[in-house]
Amino acid sequence: MINTAIDFTQLSLMDALDLAVLIEEEAEERYVTFANMLGSRYEGDAADFFQTMSRYEAKHAAQLRDKRMKLFAATPLRLNKELVEDVEAPDYGTPRPFMSTPHAFEVALDCEKKAEAFYVSALSVIADPQVKDLFTELRDQEIEHQRMIQRQMAKISGDASPDVPPEDIDTPAL
Repeated sequence: MINTAIDFTQLSLMDALDLAVLIEEEAEERYVTFANMLGSRYEGDAADFFQTMSRYEAKHAAQLRDKRMKLFAATPLRLNKELVEDVEAPDYGTPRPFMSTPHAFEVALDCEKKAEAFYVSALSVIADPQVKDLFTELRDQEIEHQRMIQRQMAKISGDASPDVPPEDIDTPAL
């Protein structure tokens, strides 16, 4: 699960914050892409849920960016987004025509679990105590995000099957 292109034993707090921002930004972008691919059909549908998730990811990225700016001002970024591919973002093959809202919830839950696993894996090798504290906090936030999604899932009915019968789906994939 750990990205071998990153030397987590030498990761500075600034780089760790930058990495966390990049992770959140990638997830935000992917959720926006999914919402656009699916197209909203009604309030509360899968596309609507993906838009909501994109806003949560954007908010989290902004909070991390603010923390980074307070600590490191305008010091240039040393990491690039290729280092964070699919850490928290849903897989591009995930959306499907007429995706149900419960399935969208499952996708988001899986993404939060992926992010948690990333931080757990990184924590096993991080040396810097400040980075360890940050990644522990981020891991805990991913666990709380899972709980929030599970609470919301419990409020909706239905399963992960498409919103329409399979015979009415004429597009194999998006």
